[in-house]
Amino acid sequence: MNKTSVLEFVFAGLTDRNELNVPLFIIFLHVYITTIVGNVGIIIIIVVDRHLHRPMYLFLSNLSFVDLTYSSAVTPTMLRDLLSENKVISFAGCAIQMFIFVSFATIECLFLGIMAYDRYGAICCPLLYGILMSRILCLWMVVAAYFVGFLTALVHTVSVFLLSFCRSNVIDHFFCDLPPLYKLSCSDTSVNLVVLIILGSMVSMSCFILIIFSYTNIVLAILRIRSTQGSYKAFNTCTSHMTAVSVFYGAIFFMYLRPSSSYVLQQDRVASVFYSILIALLNPFIYSLWNAEVKAALKSLLKYFQK
Repeated sequence: MNKTSVLEFVFAGLTDRNELNVPLFIIFLHVYITTIVGNVGIIIIIVVDRHLHRPMYLFLSNLSFVDLTYSSAVTPTMLRDLLSENKVISFAGCAIQMFIFVSFATIECLFLGIMAYDRYGAICCPLLYGILMSRILCLWMVVAAYFVGFLTALVHTVSVFLLSFCRSNVIDHFFCDLPPLYKLSCSDTSVNLVVLIILGSMVSMSCFILIIFSYTNIVLAILRIRSTQGSYKAFNTCTSHMTAVSVFYGAIFFMYLRPSSSYVLQQDRVASVFYSILIALLNPFIYSLWNAEVKAALKSLLKYFQK
């Protein structure tokens, strides 16, 4: 088969109804601005407040950076295309967008697993917490998460862009994601789909198993606490993380860990908006509204600037 002669791709866009473009642009512009403010705010609060210089908040600040990055890989292009008839992205630009999005989405998955382990150490092994979550070990966890994310994205990106695209260059989506490009290729993508399922399962399921293990032990530990106030305090430290896990894994399992025959790209655009844009918006609110320490740090910071 001849190598691909495609030099650029054209996005079908978020919607086929032109009358919705301007309203959607306004909505998602506000969403993106709020996402930037929320995630940058979380990072600033954690950096400034010394009380938050602990493993849990090291991971949370990285989670905010990850949310901000993979949202920024998708949203600006989508906003541009909502007001443009020329929804073009170069071949190299598409590869770069895919690499950034896949790598940071994978890193987010890993950080959610690491954060569950951190809560396990804090609640189930408080006397050993300093050893389980030592500074060096935490830094190695962060480095490992980024390494695995970048390596996974590199494998997917290279395998996709070695395919031939001889049918069309119109991507039935609003960004360069894996399933739409598989559909667009005239090459045999069965190996790519197997790689997607294997790598996706290895990363997501290993983190999911770690989360289940951690929270099973956390629940058992909480049930052994005789004090109602103590049980509530322990459970409250996990609420925000459990919510973030539910939102993220629900979207990822729906999009990627299902047979290729069940993909309906038109319907998946809506799901893609959720996991590529809205999760990055929700996480800062989840962690700020349900985390007493973050709220206290935010109040202290606001009081400082009001003086």
